[in-house]
Amino acid sequence: MPEVITAIYENGVLRPLAPIALAEHQTVRLQILSIQEAEHADYIFQTLNEAGILTSPKGFSKLEPLTDEEQRELAKTLGKAAKKPLSETIIEDRGEW
Repeated sequence: MPEVITAIYENGVLRPLAPIALAEHQTVRLQILSIQEAEHADYIFQTLNEAGILTSPKGFSKLEPLTDEEQRELAKTLGKAAKKPLSETIIEDRGEW
């Protein structure tokens, strides 16, 4: 299961700052991000998630899944978009400001 950990680089070795669940000599793939980069990426994901543009994998999201009826309504709305730009459909759906 993917896990995000914090580590420090010392004397050519990455040292985790907390225990991790790995078997001895287990091979893993790492993506190196500085704390600033990671915080920036977290902020971007959080913003997209809050806007409803991006959702986390099942079990990681606080958003409730759409009901069958909500999915049908969304499909109808998006089906209308084929005749005009999606932005116009969204504006119409929002109504008057």
